[in-house]
Amino acid sequence: MKHLVVYAHPEPESFNRAILETTITVLKQNGHEVNVRDLYSLNFQPVLKPEDTAAMRAGHTPQDIKTEQEFITQADAITFIYPIWWTGLPAILKGYVDRVYSYGFAYSVGESGIIKMLTGKKGFIINTHGTPQEIYNEIGMTDGLKITSDIGIFDFVGIEPVGHLLFGSIGFLDDESYYKGLLKEVENKVDSLFPQ
Repeated sequence: MKHLVVYAHPEPESFNRAILETTITVLKQNGHEVNVRDLYSLNFQPVLKPEDTAAMRAGHTPQDIKTEQEFITQADAITFIYPIWWTGLPAILKGYVDRVYSYGFAYSVGESGIIKMLTGKKGFIINTHGTPQEIYNEIGMTDGLKITSDIGIFDFVGIEPVGHLLFGSIGFLDDESYYKGLLKEVENKVDSLFPQ
């Protein structure tokens, strides 16, 4: 399978980076082709501007958007790896979705409603957040995050959500075994979702 991993974390030594590296390692060990789009390294411009939408309406998609859309088109599976900030996506990733998952590419509208244009692909998400996981579970935030990203982004455009890992207390626990355990969970989940 061809995998697209979209990564959004600004710190090179972050736990998200370790998650990214673990994900890539397992996918490659299982014989998959992997393309990583590190949005911060790419200095991706996240603001959807009026000239972007005007150009796309005229059939002239800006090159930076077109490049990302080509990676999506070629992918069989798309993985998002990012931290939860203010109960949502980092601005750079939200802007990536705003600009790249555009009308006419990712979805359209017909007589019967929304036309999902990215069907046949699988979607997987891995998130970290500082709040303890049990608190997010208790207040409904975990379910809310899954709905807004799995359904609100992936399913909306036809990508089948196949898994979503959320890890809490990141950066607030100084227990190395805790982080090793989470990486093992990532390894096992990626291996089970995308075997050889």
